[in-house]
Amino acid sequence: MPWSMKDYPNSFKNLDKPVKKKAIEIANAMINEGYEEGRAIPIATSQAKEWAQHASKDEIDDFVKHDNVTKRDRDSDSGARPELMDKAEHVIKHKDGWAVKTEDAKRVTEVKDTKQEAISRAKEIAENKGTEVIVHKADGSVQKKMEMEK
Repeated sequence: MPWSMKDYPNSFKNLDKPVKKKAIEIANAMINEGYEEGRAIPIATSQAKEWAQHASKDEIDDFVKHDNVTKRDRDSDSGARPELMDKAEHVIKHKDGWAVKTEDAKRVTEVKDTKQEAISRAKEIAENKGTEVIVHKADGSVQKKMEMEK
């Protein structure tokens, strides 16, 4: 279920607006990656609170400035794609660092500063889905494959 600032889990209702918006963004991404709602909601809440503690005032203001629009509200093509649940997570070079991308997905899931951070995130996702992680070299060739168990 895609959440928005108008329709979100009850546990988000008492969060400050920037924290709520960030939690919705994180939870939606986690659901797209195969996390169950019951697991995604508390993780998203925790990560959103941590983000708010470490974000600058300008960063928070910029995030909130987009009013009640979350990425899912704007992007009608961002619905869950259950066919990706059995697909491997790839760690690939990205212009902004290293990205995690589900095989056959239209866009990257997340971009990390380092390859190791991307590998760690890809492992989390793959373990949740019971799929594999395929790590690529900067030139795009496969460096290694890791089978994850749910």
